[in-house]
Amino acid sequence: MTLPNWITFSRLLGVPFLLYGLYNPTPQARWICLTIFLIAALTDWLDGYLARKLNQVSDLGKFLDPLVDKFLVLAPLMVLIELGKVPAWGVFLILARELAIAGWRVNQTTITGANIWGKLKTISQIVAIAFLIAPLSQEWQILSMIAFWISVTLTLISGAIYLLPQQKLQQISS
Repeated sequence: MTLPNWITFSRLLGVPFLLYGLYNPTPQARWICLTIFLIAALTDWLDGYLARKLNQVSDLGKFLDPLVDKFLVLAPLMVLIELGKVPAWGVFLILARELAIAGWRVNQTTITGANIWGKLKTISQIVAIAFLIAPLSQEWQILSMIAFWISVTLTLISGAIYLLPQQKLQQISS
C-alpha cells in the first residue's frame, strides 16, 4: 500500500461520522458534516496529486479511488433522500450510472483512470452535496437543487461517454 492509497482509504473513515451527523438537524452539526465532507473530498485531490508526484500511480489506486468516491457521494445522498432534501429518482440515476461503470470496468483487461468527464462529474457531485449539507437559508435551496441536477446530468453524460464508444467498437469488430 502506497501513501496515496492510504490517503484514499482514510477517506472512508469520515463517512460514518458524516452519516451520523446528518441526522442531527442543528446548524452546528451540519457545518461539522460539511467540514468532514469537504476534507474527505480534498483528499481525493491529494491522493491523485501525490500518486503522480511520487510516481506511485497503481492499479489498486485506480480501482480504490473511484470506489471510495462512490461511498463518499452515495452515502450522504441516501441520507438526503431520507431527509427529503433530494428526490430518490435523481439519486437512482447516479447510482445506476455508478453500477453500470463499475460493471463495465470489471470486464476491462486494464484499469484506466477517470477521464475529464468523470472528474467533472465528481466535482459537480461534491459541490452539490456540499450545498445540500450546508445549513443555508431557503434562498439557497434553489441553487442547491440546480447544483444537484447539474451533477445528475454530468453523471449521465460521463457514463454515456464511457459506455457508448465501447459498444460502437464492439459492433464494428463483430
